[in-house]
Amino acid sequence: MTKRVMVVDDSMIMRTMLKDIVSADSELDVVGDACDGEMALKKVKELKPDLILLDIEMPKMNGVECLKRLKLTSSAKVIIISSVAQAGSKMASDVRSLGAADVIPKPSGATSLDIKAKKGHEITKTVRKVLGLAS
Repeated sequence: MTKRVMVVDDSMIMRTMLKDIVSADSELDVVGDACDGEMALKKVKELKPDLILLDIEMPKMNGVECLKRLKLTSSAKVIIISSVAQAGSKMASDVRSLGAADVIPKPSGATSLDIKAKKGHEITKTVRKVLGLAS
């Protein structure tokens, strides 16, 4: 049975690249995406993802606020993929304490065109680990 994944990022380019990375795994199904936290909360109710890849810096509602609200409405696991949550940063620590299963820093800023080359394997491996799939 495939696991359902939703991608939330304000950059259409980043959403497309992340969906491509996830879709390459036959056990993962990208069920939808959203461009901000408000839209994500609306779509989560209908899409019922098992896991959400969530950016932090977004308009209308940022990823931190979205993560807080998701805990109240969804059992989906969340992996933060953001340029502001670098390893060891206060932001990475904060989102983990709010329930994020893991944090993956974007390699080259908000729109990391090199994310597939630099982080694609790590993203797939982390998604599979968080969802309890064999590696």
